[in-house]
Amino acid sequence: MEQIPQYRKLYEILRKHILTGVYEEGSLLPSENELCTVYEMTRPTVRHALDSLVKDGLILKKQGKGSIVRKPPQNIGILSISGTASAVGVRYLKTDILQKPLIKTWPEIFPFVLSELEKESGCIYLERLRYVDDEPVFYDINHLPNIFLQRITQHSFENKSLFEILRKHYQIEILGGEQQLKAVKPHKHIKKLLKLKSGQPVLYIERKLTTNKENFNIYSTIYFNSEKHTIFGSF
Repeated sequence: MEQIPQYRKLYEILRKHILTGVYEEGSLLPSENELCTVYEMTRPTVRHALDSLVKDGLILKKQGKGSIVRKPPQNIGILSISGTASAVGVRYLKTDILQKPLIKTWPEIFPFVLSELEKESGCIYLERLRYVDDEPVFYDINHLPNIFLQRITQHSFENKSLFEILRKHYQIEILGGEQQLKAVKPHKHIKKLLKLKSGQPVLYIERKLTTNKENFNIYSTIYFNSEKHTIFGSF
C-alpha cells in the first residue's frame, strides 16, 4: 500500500476536527506557523493541506485573517466529488449498511461501459441507507472494481464515508464523473426504505466517478427523497 503523503495526514486531522465540531463555524484554524510547529511539518506541506480544505469547501482563506471554518451546507452534496459526509457533516449524517461489502460478479445489465480489467476483476457490492437528521433521505447501491482494495470487506462502513475510507486507506482520490438523473415512480421496496408518501416520486441517479487510479471507477445507483432536501454539487 502506498505511503500517505504528509500533507494528507494533516488534511485528514483538520478535516475530522472541522466535521466533528472541534472547530466551529466562523472560528479560525491555528495559523500556518502554529500548524508547522505542532505537527512538525514544513510551510509548503501545511499550505497544501489547507488548500485541499479550501477545495472541499470546509475553510475560507482570507488574507490578513487566516483560515475560517465554514459550516457544512444545508443542501446535500451527493453530486459533489468531496462526498456527502463533507457536504452534510458527520454530525447530521447517519448511515445504515444494508449489504456489507461483498465480492461478486458484475450485473449482466449495467448502465455504464466497463473496462476489460474491471470486467475481469469482478466487483465489490455495497448497499447503504443514509439519513439526515434521522430521516431516511437516500438509498445507494455501489459497485467498485475488485482491484486496489485489499481487505476492504474487513472495514466497517457503519456511519462512515466511503470516500474517506478510499482516501485514507487506499489513497484513491475522486477526480470527477458523469451522471444521469430522472424522477421515477418508486417500487414498494424503495417506497418503504425512504418512507415515501403514496404517489410521491423519487429522484433516480446513475453515477460514474473517475479516480486517480487507472481502470478504477466508482459506480452508484441512488434513490433520493427530495421532499425536504435539495441536492447540489460541482465536477
